[in-house]
Amino acid sequence: MAKRRVVVTGLGAVTPLGTGVEKSWQSLCQGKSGIGMITRFDTSDFKTKIAGEVNDLNPLDFINRKLVRRFDRFTHFALAAAHMAVEDSGLTINPSDADRVGVVIATAACGIESLIKNHELLLFGERHRISPFFIPSFPGNMPAGQVAIQCGAKGPNLCPVTACAAGTHAIGEAARIIQRGDAEVIITGGTDSAVSPLIFAGLDAGGFTSPKSNEPEKASRPFDKDRDGFVSSEGSGIIILEELEFALNREAKIYAEVLGYGRNCDAYHIVAPDPEGEGAAKCMQLALTDAAITADKIDYINAHGTSTVLNDLTETKAIKKVFQGLSHKIPISANKSMIGHLWGAAGTVEAIFSILTITHGIIPPTINYETPDPECDLDYVPNVARKAKVRAALSNSFGIGSTNGCIIFGHFPPQ
Repeated sequence: MAKRRVVVTGLGAVTPLGTGVEKSWQSLCQGKSGIGMITRFDTSDFKTKIAGEVNDLNPLDFINRKLVRRFDRFTHFALAAAHMAVEDSGLTINPSDADRVGVVIATAACGIESLIKNHELLLFGERHRISPFFIPSFPGNMPAGQVAIQCGAKGPNLCPVTACAAGTHAIGEAARIIQRGDAEVIITGGTDSAVSPLIFAGLDAGGFTSPKSNEPEKASRPFDKDRDGFVSSEGSGIIILEELEFALNREAKIYAEVLGYGRNCDAYHIVAPDPEGEGAAKCMQLALTDAAITADKIDYINAHGTSTVLNDLTETKAIKKVFQGLSHKIPISANKSMIGHLWGAAGTVEAIFSILTITHGIIPPTINYETPDPECDLDYVPNVARKAKVRAALSNSFGIGSTNGCIIFGHFPPQ
């Protein structure tokens, strides 16, 4: 039996570049940075004072006041992005087909704000003030559950919690659910709000993030020789996946097709990638094999590109292993140069930008690429967006815990 085909019919995003897909996409193509000084807490005692904050979202535009009070910020993001994605898709969920519509929304940090806020109440002897909504607020699956409740989606409901690869895993596993015939539609993506004192204290302790604060917009510099750590961000990306015939029967607008998906594990180190990029290379190859295409069919790679010394180097090595002599010809860019690292939402937001690259024929740049690194010597589309015909795009995500995820989107109809 032929594999059921899966297409993308709706997009929604909340990012440091702005609320809404169009606002974020336009800023990305213009090379604008969403990184700035942290405003959500006092950073006087922190080495890292910058982040990619979401500053323009009014959750009341998407959900009622009661839900805003009850739920954590990462759930607000997901509900807003899901509302936009469903509206964009024109999807209507009826009681007759609700069991065929599922939700798969990933996260990495879960409801960290709710956890910290209520823990502080306990520490300061104010146990009686702990919210009755604390327990249903912080679990990682709450965004998936709330999106399902708000949309009436009664099909499969899951929450991958696989660090920085979670958003990509969500899309891939959602596509698998549709391919197996367990659903016709999946609302999928990732969400995180990790701009909090506890998280940043940990990032400082581990030395993971860039300490640059005099020019925040220049701190995230993937593949540049002077890169010195990632920039932590927040936000959400949600996409609507549908089985092809289901989408065609309802005359849905189709952005792209999910061609292939790969996931594996380096099984190497708790935070460091395999220095030779073996696991990442195998993951890319798994996605190519699943798509039943050869490496020469990939016209663009959306890199994980965190702006850390090890990740950017190993990802470059992995691309060379897979693409061999083609590796220097394929345009590669890192969205994190402008939006920072959105944790569990990163893979989905970058998937959205990969899909729009196919749709519009514009490859967003990697900004802050000023001093080439001799060991990172590929075409990273430096500083200025580039027009290009992109038939298929590969989006990479690699997370702590040695987890990897890669997904390939193709033009629809195929070209």
